[in-house]
Parts: sequence; structure tokens; C-alpha cells
Amino acid sequence: MESASVLEECLLDEQVASYQMAGEQGSIQVLSPTRPDIDLVGWATQNRDWLTGMLHTHGAILLRGFAKSSPFAFNRFIRATSTQWAPYREPATPRTKVFGNIYTSTEYPAEHEIPLHNENSHCTSWPTKIYFMCVQPSQSGGQTHFADCRRILRHIPQDVLDGFIQRKWLYIRNFGSGMAFTWQKVFATDSRADVEAYCQQNGMDYTWAENDTLRVRYTREAIKYHPVTGEALWFNHGLSFNPVSLPPEVRDSLLQDASIDELAYNSFYGDGAPIEPEVLELLIDAHRKETRYFNWQAGDILMLDNMLVAHGRMPFAGDRLILAGMSDSYPV
Repeated sequence: MESASVLEECLLDEQVASYQMAGEQGSIQVLSPTRPDIDLVGWATQNRDWLTGMLHTHGAILLRGFAKSSPFAFNRFIRATSTQWAPYREPATPRTKVFGNIYTSTEYPAEHEIPLHNENSHCTSWPTKIYFMCVQPSQSGGQTHFADCRRILRHIPQDVLDGFIQRKWLYIRNFGSGMAFTWQKVFATDSRADVEAYCQQNGMDYTWAENDTLRVRYTREAIKYHPVTGEALWFNHGLSFNPVSLPPEVRDSLLQDASIDELAYNSFYGDGAPIEPEVLELLIDAHRKETRYFNWQAGDILMLDNMLVAHGRMPFAGDRLILAGMSDSYPV
């Protein structure tokens, strides 16, 4: 069943998009063709500025019902609505490269939820747009859920916000032990000197340990401002890197074999102090209040403003294949 947050469809014709404005921020805008022969890529090329304006208003656009949707059309659609491809930096979860700059969406156990996050928000640059295409929807579950980062911010009390503005987030990542990625995979090099140079350029403290393992520590801001709209956004990886985001049984299992400092990734206040449980619960609740869902259909293309909207994935059963692409890094 589709969520009520998927509002009125926007109908397209060959020349101009004739649409009804969806109500509030935080909703998804659905665009469907009025005729089966409308070329999605051609239309997107002609109406790129209009699509961009819609994206900056709503944060999420779902294109549904275009007969020629395919992985190659998906690739062309991204190119038609973007300036340049964005790299997937410092990966924290597995993906498979399909072709060019198209990847599978995060390959995470089907029985677990992928918590809401903004792609690469823990890095010093990130894609401003992220796209998904449904090749095969799951038998059940597997919804992409999303939340407007402008609205999340409004649910966080000012004293808590002030604390994060002043102290920031501290991220700690361990590479090469337990379930963690190797540093060679994350930094795409076998050279320690290259890793050290990258860390220095990106404000990371690094420590080499035994068995060729690596730990990095770095602080990042909790709030960013959208480069086009100027709006304040809750934009960070604090919750998604914190053990509180893991399923309890997974978290307990990991902590049986490793200390809290040895987990693949973790987050703290910028001064190293742990985040109080009540603050973590408050942040979870702020996300929960703004979470919206929709069910995938084969051929769907989802276009997200990666700064305005956080996204995730619900557990699912059956085969599921969603492709992903990222573009237009900020800062350039």
C-alpha cells in the first residue's frame, strides 16, 4: 500500500510539465507521463531547470510509468539532469559496480533496516544529488524511506542543537579488523603514504596498528546550509555511525568481540564524550516523526536532493535490485 505521503501525480506533456503542487515540504512529488511514447531523457533535457526547481522545493521526485525506463536510460537521465558524476567516497557499506558510474544500492542483509542517512555526509564533500532506479521490487517490504532534513532540525530542542553546533560530531572508523572494510578498499590504494596524504587533506587523524589495521578520527559539523536555498539542515552521519542504529542483536554480538573503540565505526561529541542515551533517543524520534515511505514499482526512478532529504531502506523478503548513481559534488 502506498503511503499517503505520496501526493498527487504530476502529469507531463511533450513540451511543458503541467502539474499540481504537492502540499508541504517532506512529501515526494510523483511525475508520470500522459502518453506511453514520451521520452523521459528527452523531456528531462528540455525541462532540466524546472526539475531542479522542483527538487529544491520538495527534495524528492519519483518518476513512474515511463515505458523506456532501463539501466541505460537511467544512466542517461542522470547525465541529462546533472553537471558531473560524483565519486562514492570513503564507503562504509558494500555496493557492486554495474557499469560506468552506476552501482547497486547498498548491499545490506535483507532482514535489517538501513537507517536514514545522507550519502557521504561524514566526508568533506558529498553528492548533492543521488538517484535510484528499481529493476526488481522485492516480494514484500524493501520500501525506501526518507525524511526532510529541514523538518528534522525543527524537532531538535535548541539546547541540543547548540551543543552539537559548538562540539560537532567526532567519527571514529577502524579498518581491517572484524567486519570492517580494509583501508585498501575504502581509500582505493595499497599505499600507506597515499592514505596519510588523504587523511591530512581531509582533516583526519590516523593511527596504524598491528596486523595492518588503521584507525581514523575526525570531526565534522552537525548542521549544514543548502548551497542553493540557504536553508539550515540536519546533515551528518552521527546516528548512522553510532551503535544505536544497529539491530540490538547485531550490536550485542559485535560488542562481545570488540570494545566500543574497536567497532568498524562509531560517533561521539566532537570532544570525545559519549552521546547521552536520552539525546540519541531524541534524535531518533526527530527522524521518526518525519519519516515517509513508498513502495517501489519496476522502472521507477527516484531523484533526491542529498542535502535536503535523508534516505534509507526497510527490511524485505525476496529478490530486490535497486541501482544507484550520484552527481554534482559539493563543495566542488
